[in-house]
Amino acid sequence: MKYLLMVYGNEQAMMALSKETMEQAMAAYGAYGDALRKAGVLAGSNRLRPTKSASTVRVSDGKTHVLDGPYAETKEQLGGYFLIDVPDLDAALSWAARCPGASHGAVEVRPVWEM
Repeated sequence: MKYLLMVYGNEQAMMALSKETMEQAMAAYGAYGDALRKAGVLAGSNRLRPTKSASTVRVSDGKTHVLDGPYAETKEQLGGYFLIDVPDLDAALSWAARCPGASHGAVEVRPVWEM
């Protein structure tokens, strides 16, 4: 079963990290990705650019409206994701707990409904 691990954190706090601390954080995420690959469960992953580069699209009455920025202002922002293929929810939760983002933000685990 595929699960999407969505990594949420405080974007402003991440941008304010020292170069050394940021390098340590990126190394931790690199090691996590390597562990997922080594276990054969990684189906995909990406880091997202800051929310200031986001656009939100809505269609109402047949008209498309594009807004600069994220859909909602929140304390934590979606910073990236890991798509994993594991036997069950327990396995997905175990991998989520090992994600570096779980220690400084949150990792939302959601099953994928394949189409």
